[in-house]
Amino acid sequence: MHGLINRSFEVFLRGTYGNEFWREIVGELGLGFESFEPMFHYETNMSQEMVETAARKLGKSHETLLEDYGTFLIVDPRSSRVRRLLRFGGVNYTEFLNSLEDLPGRARLAVAELDMPEIEVDELSEGSYQVMIRHPVPGFGHVILGALRALADDYGALALLDHNGRTGETEELMVYLLDVAHAEGRKFDLAAGAE
Repeated sequence: MHGLINRSFEVFLRGTYGNEFWREIVGELGLGFESFEPMFHYETNMSQEMVETAARKLGKSHETLLEDYGTFLIVDPRSSRVRRLLRFGGVNYTEFLNSLEDLPGRARLAVAELDMPEIEVDELSEGSYQVMIRHPVPGFGHVILGALRALADDYGALALLDHNGRTGETEELMVYLLDVAHAEGRKFDLAAGAE
């Protein structure tokens, strides 16, 4: 797993649950270091063990914790670059959903070796979207679900979202867009620092 992903999850845990909680995770896993290096690569099982350990210590399912992490990526100021990358996908939530398939390519423009899941979006009927997320490592669907929920609020859209499970390497999400302009969205400017 790319260190940038692990470091981002570390920042989420530290920022949400505190540095002492993070030190407990480091100690329990026997990592041998205090912090992930963003440009290193780590064994995938280390990342999965980190998620499982944190979820267990918090009394949450790993799915819920990953969804919380996805929300963090959008709403926390420390993750503003992720929000910006995603908001470039469209001026409203509908355009954004239709651009999701381009997200892995946009992410690789920023970090070439980032291993992102393949995303396929199908509009099944007006306002109903099926989002398929393919990756050998389970859990990306829950992170994306949290991010999509937070982005609906960010755009001012009213949407219901469900995770319909995983089959093989594919996780299925459903997005039901009830109102694209339900509320005023959060301010967003293309120029960095203009917000």
